[in-house]
Amino acid sequence: MNLTRAWLLVLALLASTSGHAGLRLSLERDALSQREQQASQALLSEALAALPALFQQRLDRRVQVRWRPLPAEVYGRAGRFSGIELNRQLLPSLSDGSAATTPTQRPHGTVRRELLATVLHELTHLYDRARLWPQDEKGLLQRCRQRLASLGPIGLPDACRGQTQRRFTLSDDPHLLDLAGWPQRVGRRGARAQANGQVARSPDVYELSNPREFVAVNLEYFLLDPSYACRRPSLARHFREHFAGWTPAHQQPCTDGYAYLNAGRDFARQPLGTLDPARIYQVDYLLAEANQQWASRWGHSMLRLVICAPGRPRGPDCRLDLDEHLVLSYRAFVGDLQLSSWGGLTGAYPSRLFVLPLAQVIEEYTKVELRSLASVPLKLDRVQLEDLVTRAAEQHWSYDGDYYFISNNCAVETLKLLRSGSQHPRLQALDSILPNGLLDTLVARDLADRSVLDEPREALRLGYRFDSFRDRYQAMFTVLQQRLPIAQTSVEDWLEQSAKVRRPWFAKADLRASAALLLLEQAALRRQLLLAQDELKRRYLSGRAAKDPSLNKAGGALEQILANSGFLSRPAELLEGGYGLPQRAEWQHLEAESRSRQQQLRRLSDDLDQEVRNLLEPARLAELEANEVNLVQLGEHLRRLHKASGGLMLP
Repeated sequence: MNLTRAWLLVLALLASTSGHAGLRLSLERDALSQREQQASQALLSEALAALPALFQQRLDRRVQVRWRPLPAEVYGRAGRFSGIELNRQLLPSLSDGSAATTPTQRPHGTVRRELLATVLHELTHLYDRARLWPQDEKGLLQRCRQRLASLGPIGLPDACRGQTQRRFTLSDDPHLLDLAGWPQRVGRRGARAQANGQVARSPDVYELSNPREFVAVNLEYFLLDPSYACRRPSLARHFREHFAGWTPAHQQPCTDGYAYLNAGRDFARQPLGTLDPARIYQVDYLLAEANQQWASRWGHSMLRLVICAPGRPRGPDCRLDLDEHLVLSYRAFVGDLQLSSWGGLTGAYPSRLFVLPLAQVIEEYTKVELRSLASVPLKLDRVQLEDLVTRAAEQHWSYDGDYYFISNNCAVETLKLLRSGSQHPRLQALDSILPNGLLDTLVARDLADRSVLDEPREALRLGYRFDSFRDRYQAMFTVLQQRLPIAQTSVEDWLEQSAKVRRPWFAKADLRASAALLLLEQAALRRQLLLAQDELKRRYLSGRAAKDPSLNKAGGALEQILANSGFLSRPAELLEGGYGLPQRAEWQHLEAESRSRQQQLRRLSDDLDQEVRNLLEPARLAELEANEVNLVQLGEHLRRLHKASGGLMLP
């Protein structure tokens, strides 16, 4: 037989397998009693009935199932003979029916349920390792023969190799790997993450060991748990699509909206909220522009959810509902009060997805850090947008990664979320590790519309841009230059002076100059508070190390705030048991626990406000108090001027 005929025969034999009957489970009955055979067969029949038809069609083979002595902790495994071995110690309880009510400490609850899950788990491994041929196998052979005719016998192996390579059917699927927690690494030419950061709210930590076990564990739950599609909607959707739209018959309906915890600093509000994808009009790429700080010189990447007010139809007017808008921000959770550049380089901080009110984000960046914000709409269709929001909710509850300033920073995390959530094809090959670079790349790939920033005044009016208060402060400083003979040439120079040095100018200021001075003194106070905060971190850490008794009360309040505020970025710690997105049955406990934690944070914050000044160095405290005196004096001066001008008394 020549080479050509040999290869054609092999291909013909492969093509002929489409006539097989599909998956068959064959029980090895030797040494089994009639009752044991019946119970075993019932278990296998239930497993087959739970499987999608396409699964059974593709795993076209006879799989032998045996009861064998196994370690007590092992329910079953895929045997070397490409079959399944089950633990014989569990057979008596299966055959007498007690396995159905015998509880276990394992995820599925009872012995029988665990056995059923084990059979499905091991069948999934066999399915995942099987060759997945295209459904049009005849077309495959025809193409191979056409290539053979043109290339000759020697060329046949090369011509057909791409069609006959072994490939896993699920665990090496790129999108599933993104969803499973082994995403494509940004800037690494397609390499995948080695560690899985989706460690919270897992049904079985065994899933985190590798992608093959992740697939097997999750298919167990997809097939057996009626709430799986509500708890892990992105994965459930992926499995449905993989199995040509097949859905388990027992799948329960899901409630509208996803639970989330608002990590805003208003400790008086209930942090638990509901995120409803149907109310989200657009998703913007939100960039905090760069400043001179080492960790911020390339900006900060966030996503803005443009949420419509209740009752408002989705549309452009929703952009004006600013109180409803939320920001998704990957940040380093710093639990020791000290943001170390070395720690950021080595991944010493957890990377978590914070959900924040837009108003707080605007204040943080524009008023405190004096950085402008650009809010650029992403070009996503409705399905991509809602899938992205769903994925963000899942990450909020499950993800606890490592933050690296260079390789896993806010831009990298945001890009990974955009990829896995939207599945937009033009995002898959996109790479950027810098926040400002990511925006440029999104615009270049026609994935974001930066034209909304072309008209600055209109961009400000419609909320596409939020200017740094630095420009306002500079405008006020220009007023001072015009009306007072000051020597300073920039607002920064003016604010660098001590409060006492600035104070003599108040008496010389007219009404307009006094109003400008008031705004600048407010800016100076914010600056002093930032400096005090930084000093507080350093002194607290050194005082704690030296066991300084003067720091005990305030330092203790700080430490407790940090210890108790972690739940806002890692809400999974509020719940025991369960997995994935919290369901309605868990919401009552979640609401009560989050309210209790928030009330405790409010009490600690009040204690800290009373004691924090005792931690400051005398010079810093004196400057802070002098700044406050300036504000009082300026307020009184403005009232006198306003009254003298015949105007109404200022409040």
